[in-house]
Amino acid sequence: MGYDWIFDVLEDLKSFAEANGLLELAAKADEALLVAAQEISAREEAPVVVPPRRSGSTH
Repeated sequence: MGYDWIFDVLEDLKSFAEANGLLELAAKADEALLVAAQEISAREEAPVVVPPRRSGSTH
């Protein structure tokens, strides 16, 4: 089962929040990225690599 979409959604949320001055939300999205990586890694019993951040805003 692929989990890449989770990281994409959280990165998009973080980028949107940063672009719109929602800094606490951006920080929580960043925290959620780490939590997702940890939980998915534990579930799959293999390390999960968080995809590199995209530069620029997508919104």
